Amino acid sequence: MSEESKRREALIYHAKPTPGKIEVVPTKKYASQRDLSLAYSPGVAAPCLEIEKDKNNAYRYTAKGNLVAVISNGTAVLGLGNIGPEASKPVMEGKGLLFKIFADIDVFDIEVDTENVDEFIETVKNIAPTFGGINLEDIKAPEAFEIERRLKEELDIPVMHDDQHGTAIISAAALINALELADKKIEDVKIVISGAGAAAISCSRLYQSCGAKRKNMVMLDSKGVIRDDRGNLTSQKAEFATHRKIDTLDEAMVDADVFIGLSMADIVTPQMLKTMAKDPIVFAMANPNPEIKYQLAVDTRDDIIMATGRSDHPNQVNNVLGFPFIFRGALDVRASKINEEMKIAAVNALAALAKEPVPEQVNVAYEQTRLAFGRKYIIPKPFDPRLIAEIPPAVAKAAIESGVAKEPITDWEKYKDTLRERLGSDNKLVRLLLSRAKLNPKRVVYAEADQLAVLKAAQIAYEEGIAIPILLGRKETIETLMQEIDFDANILIIDPKTEDENARKDKYAKVYWEQRKRRGVTFYAAQRLMRERNYFAAMMVNEGDADALISGYSRSYPSVVKPMLELIGLAKGATRIATTNVMMTKRGPMFLSDTSINIDPSAKELAKIAVMTSKVIKTFGFEPAIAMISYSNFGSSINERASKVREAVAMLHRNYPDLIVDGELQTDFALNDKMLSDKFPFSKLVGRKVNSLVFPNLDSANITYKLLKELNGADSIGPIMMGMRKPVHILQLDASVDEIVNMTAVAVIDAQNKEMWELEKDIS
Repeated sequence: MSEESKRREALIYHAKPTPGKIEVVPTKKYASQRDLSLAYSPGVAAPCLEIEKDKNNAYRYTAKGNLVAVISNGTAVLGLGNIGPEASKPVMEGKGLLFKIFADIDVFDIEVDTENVDEFIETVKNIAPTFGGINLEDIKAPEAFEIERRLKEELDIPVMHDDQHGTAIISAAALINALELADKKIEDVKIVISGAGAAAISCSRLYQSCGAKRKNMVMLDSKGVIRDDRGNLTSQKAEFATHRKIDTLDEAMVDADVFIGLSMADIVTPQMLKTMAKDPIVFAMANPNPEIKYQLAVDTRDDIIMATGRSDHPNQVNNVLGFPFIFRGALDVRASKINEEMKIAAVNALAALAKEPVPEQVNVAYEQTRLAFGRKYIIPKPFDPRLIAEIPPAVAKAAIESGVAKEPITDWEKYKDTLRERLGSDNKLVRLLLSRAKLNPKRVVYAEADQLAVLKAAQIAYEEGIAIPILLGRKETIETLMQEIDFDANILIIDPKTEDENARKDKYAKVYWEQRKRRGVTFYAAQRLMRERNYFAAMMVNEGDADALISGYSRSYPSVVKPMLELIGLAKGATRIATTNVMMTKRGPMFLSDTSINIDPSAKELAKIAVMTSKVIKTFGFEPAIAMISYSNFGSSINERASKVREAVAMLHRNYPDLIVDGELQTDFALNDKMLSDKFPFSKLVGRKVNSLVFPNLDSANITYKLLKELNGADSIGPIMMGMRKPVHILQLDASVDEIVNMTAVAVIDAQNKEMWELEKDIS
């Protein structure tokens, strides 16, 4: 994709379907006149008067306690510089989005039109009563230091300039772990800091709080080493001026134990690395290109411990590991500030978390058998679901112990459970899927590539590195559409109806005929079928010319399933196929089965569907908790429709005793643990967060998933085909571009898993 196309795509993303990236959503009922009279006049007077008596009641009756202001004047926007307040607004909205999806914190972004320090501070102070916390963003140094210092002194709510402290906290956690692996003490190591901006100063200060010695630090700016005999230094630079008579980065790097890069790309050479001490620690955090390329660094020193700001290398120093969770902990105890103790607590919690066993969904996301603490894993991954239950409590405890908490927490386990529930409001499954697919992209044949939505999805999959597309359809149409959407790539395009593909069609026809000649199929009939895209595409996968298949965008589900069953068939041990849809709900991912294939499955078939669903759930890195759904609860009806569900559960309990599954259950009891535990405390699902519903028939499953999708706007991944020998996935009619991209990622991961199973089989 050209730079102009990327620019246009970014503009469309921010403009459509609604301008911007965040919105205000009501949290109270507003349907009736009574609701409105409570929300506004006259009912609103009651909380107003309570707050007038005690301003702290604002936390009880308003959203203040979960509301953070992201405030900037646009003077130091990352990579763009001083672009002004209006131009910085998309960045501030983006920060608001991250607050919400990682820690369920609401945000108003505020862009202030002044570069005057006093005016900026006065503006923030005047609007502070609205908020529970202030996140300062993209303000240039040295003004940023003064602004943050004074606001922290003059306000009684948490204030943090994330550009300073976010990188400092994350990198300090990584540094603690890297030093442990290198068997070095922080008070002894020599540290070189390239860069003297807000982040570099804050990093250096926090490292000192962790035990580093100022005398062992050398800081450089654009003019070279900051020495104490240099004139016109800001107070911040003077704080880290060295007495050593050196001038250049080359000199500073000699015998250095640690390099901290917060400057610019490619300023560190291999020769500099070679002069560093044994087991050098190099955090090259310039974005998007580090001070030295990752591969060059590890090729130069095999004893290096390396971190960057990039997601495509190990040990990403990413601020999203910090600010959402630090503010979460601060807000939840109504801290009056974010102090050094709270920052150190976040550092230690992050460092400790990297040493704990990694959840399976994180391993799945990064295609690792087992991520474990070591040189390539010194800091948790941004997708780690444990972050929200570990970092905020550590920050909150530090706030309480340091005396800045106004509302202490006493039941920490209950608090952690509350935090985990917040995570469900933003499941990260799609990001996990896409990241996993990118690690080992596979060849995916799109059987309807002359449909614009399918082609757009193939373009995204190609440009994002999710898959290697193979495009089936009318070649002229595909090429014309590719020009229209600026899809400029050397992609294989195949039209099965043309004579150009006769050789391949004959080859596939012969294979198909050999398989089915005793079932009345003639060679001529086989040749004719190979002109049909779905037969041709299925044979590509069968013969190893493609790794996976996506079809079904413009054709009925049964018409696409038929050739797949004929040509590809069932996986070893499978006796039937089924589908599951993953719905992105407020409580997290919910797997609904069977949404597309089995019209009225028997008890035995329902049990098999549940087992197949459990395997898919595990592939996504979750522990299955399956409710077998009916209109009755545990024998309350003797009708055969309820009885078959009951029989299926009995089979599952008998044959798969370790599987968390129960029923028959009505949907509300399955999803409401209090209702379930009150009425049916014996159920295996009590105390479990149900993440899968297996329905008694196709009607109920299909209707439910489409109802959720249309009424609640729940995103869907699926239907995911279960039980096929090869990675074949069939879309619903008129699937959206995003749905096709997500299904592509599923197909790629399916191919990755089947490849791994084949490899394991060959080895055994």
